Amino acid sequence: MNDYLQANRKRWDQLTDEHQASSFYDLAGFKAGKDRLRSIELTEVGNVQGKTLLHLQCHFGMDTLAWARRGAVVTGVDFSPKAIALAQSLSDDLSIPAQFYCSDIYKLTEVLVGAFDIVFTSYGVLHGLPDLPSWGKLIAHYLKPGGIFYIVEDHPMFRVFRPKPHDEFKAERSYFHSDTPQRIEATGSYATDNEGESSVSYVWDYSLGDVINALIAAGLHIEFLHEFPYAARAKFPFMVQGEDGWWRLPAHQHGIIPFLFSLQARKPA
Repeated sequence: MNDYLQANRKRWDQLTDEHQASSFYDLAGFKAGKDRLRSIELTEVGNVQGKTLLHLQCHFGMDTLAWARRGAVVTGVDFSPKAIALAQSLSDDLSIPAQFYCSDIYKLTEVLVGAFDIVFTSYGVLHGLPDLPSWGKLIAHYLKPGGIFYIVEDHPMFRVFRPKPHDEFKAERSYFHSDTPQRIEATGSYATDNEGESSVSYVWDYSLGDVINALIAAGLHIEFLHEFPYAARAKFPFMVQGEDGWWRLPAHQHGIIPFLFSLQARKPA
């Protein structure tokens, strides 16, 4: 397991260098005041003014700092030293108060003490977790009584499918979890296409039931689960971006499969 996580940490150190220069992240726009948060989380999380917020797997902190701009008292966590160094630099340069910790989240209790009104995570985080039940316990540990956990994430269902010619797709992968991760060797990333150096990483897939049951087992109460027929970026090459910024299948296929889900769970008061 340690070999998997070391490979993933090395990849995300590399991607931090590539992502901060990418148009996808638009760091210059963010520095000028552009909001990084999307309509789903803004609507569902709601007003964060004065609330304490822990952001797990925060990458280099743009979303963390975006919540701070909206009045939250924020703490971000990521296992990439380069990402956390950049996040802290952005906090200092932009005079946006934030605390950042470099830690494997499974060892977070060794460096971070406290409890939060909100634990938040989003978009592409579950793949990096080798142990979902322990993740659920960690979330419960850091929530204040009555506090909420919120996630908006890629829906596991669309990952079953692979694109084919002529705007088609076909089920080719299992929906269900395997303890053995997938080895992925890739150049670039979701933010840089095929640009950048080649690197190896390891990912784990989970069903929606796996996510929900990890939170229930940790003692949290599920308050809602929402599913969406659009994505934050083009998951298949023939998806079309709407005026609202979301990517959808062509009109004749729209709504066939979900691409995102959001979930809120609460720690009993």
